[in-house]
Amino acid sequence: MKPVVYFTRTITPEAVLALYEKLGKELSGNVAIKLHSGETGNQNFLKPEFWEPIIRQVGGTVTECNTAYEGTRNTTEKHLKTLAAHGWSTHFTVDLLDAQGPDLVLPIPNGKRIQKNFVGKDLTKYDSLLVLSHFKGHPMGGFGGALKQLSIGIASSYGKAYIHGAGDPQQLWTSDHDSFLESMADAASSVVEFFHSNAAYINVMKNMSVDCDCCAVAEDPCMKDIGILASLDPVAIDQACIDLVYAATDDPGQAHLLERIESRNGVHTIEAAAALGVGSREYELVEL
Repeated sequence: MKPVVYFTRTITPEAVLALYEKLGKELSGNVAIKLHSGETGNQNFLKPEFWEPIIRQVGGTVTECNTAYEGTRNTTEKHLKTLAAHGWSTHFTVDLLDAQGPDLVLPIPNGKRIQKNFVGKDLTKYDSLLVLSHFKGHPMGGFGGALKQLSIGIASSYGKAYIHGAGDPQQLWTSDHDSFLESMADAASSVVEFFHSNAAYINVMKNMSVDCDCCAVAEDPCMKDIGILASLDPVAIDQACIDLVYAATDDPGQAHLLERIESRNGVHTIEAAAALGVGSREYELVEL
């Protein structure tokens, strides 16, 4: 059977909660809630107030990891200040997974480019995972969604460099591009395996800039808001978002976002993840 991707064009905090409940998935034990906390200066990331109903309902812990580039989130000290300034730690319990080392190393025996994934060691505290993704463009990956959250998002600062460099952190910004995309898929597969598929995914197609929430200076959104999607399959939900962008032919900003996605071969991450068995590119879209 094809995985189901639920979709609504209504973009509200309450709609996020309604789609999650439609999944019928009870996330057991301690729940890690992975979201993007936003780089200082970024105007497009989804704020704590937007995610509050779903976080309260699940009762989980907001989790993040340090970045691998200069900014206000690349050290534990600076990241904790940014989490407070953006309201995350004032609204919710927050766990910076790699606040202290050593990293947890997840094996990837079938990885195409990397055979291990370095993640924040606090991941071991959690039994299940809720990934809340802001779907948008990305300067390197072409787009950011569930698969990027599973890979780069949950990787430690060192792990991010390791993925970007396709196994060589020294090539953080200079590795072969498709190898980087395949490394993201490899890393995502290890996190899915770690949680034994005890995970759920929500993508919000709002404030869609060609730039990521990791950019301190980001372009304003170029496309109209499209909606919210929810699925138990991270490949299917990202593929559905890509398909919805392609379907928005009457949107004057479509070409700009598609140029970013296509010029970075963004769909290759989805292709690689599907080849690894992370999920399916074939899905059933159920609009609510």
